[in-house]
Amino acid sequence: MSSKKSNKPLKSGLFLVDKPRDYASHDIIVLTRKALNVKKIGHSGTLDPMASGLLLLLVGREATKQQDYFLKQPKTYRALLQLGAETDSWDAYGEETAVMPVPPLTLEQILAATRELTGEVEQPIPFYSAKKIGGKRMYELARNGHEMERRYNTIQIYHWQDVRLVSPTQIEFTVVCSCGTYVRALGWLLAQKLGTTGHLCELRRLKIGELDVQNALDGALIKESTPGAIYSRLIDVPGTPAEENHDA
Repeated sequence: MSSKKSNKPLKSGLFLVDKPRDYASHDIIVLTRKALNVKKIGHSGTLDPMASGLLLLLVGREATKQQDYFLKQPKTYRALLQLGAETDSWDAYGEETAVMPVPPLTLEQILAATRELTGEVEQPIPFYSAKKIGGKRMYELARNGHEMERRYNTIQIYHWQDVRLVSPTQIEFTVVCSCGTYVRALGWLLAQKLGTTGHLCELRRLKIGELDVQNALDGALIKESTPGAIYSRLIDVPGTPAEENHDA
């Protein structure tokens, strides 16, 4: 029997990961690269460390060729907005920068505010974001105390769903939005519309296009997973044939 290793083709496709809170998206990508011993792994949009939920990884050269397509897919998030306290990052991991009273609110008032934030929205970009200015990421400049002018981008908010006033100072909502949306910025805008300020204390990505986090592997299990177990979970993408294994 020959002892020569088989040049079995490596499958190329989509790997759905449920990123746990407190993990960096890059950590999940690095773990997957190590587990599979591959170099080509793309993604369809990272998540902040505070956020959990669907991280879509594209494994192999043929899959990564379609990265732009998946980056542009609508995203669905579930979030919890804390009213009355603003942080520098507009999420729970930032430093508190402002406190404002929260007026008595009704669900009808909140729904009216979400309607004003539906369709094309001019969104402020958080200072603590990966957006680059002069080759430097904004969060690096912010951490080093650099003064920055507020920058904006135009996004699309398609739907607000299951909006709930869970306490006098907390609003829970699901939003379907375009690529480029910072949900923490959207939460801050919603708080402004309601006459106060706020920050996100929970954020979870539920879907990317029609791909659902319910079908994803818990990211904390990647270290314990074999290459075969991960490859068995890959979703085929049209136009992504198996690739020749040059590492055998």
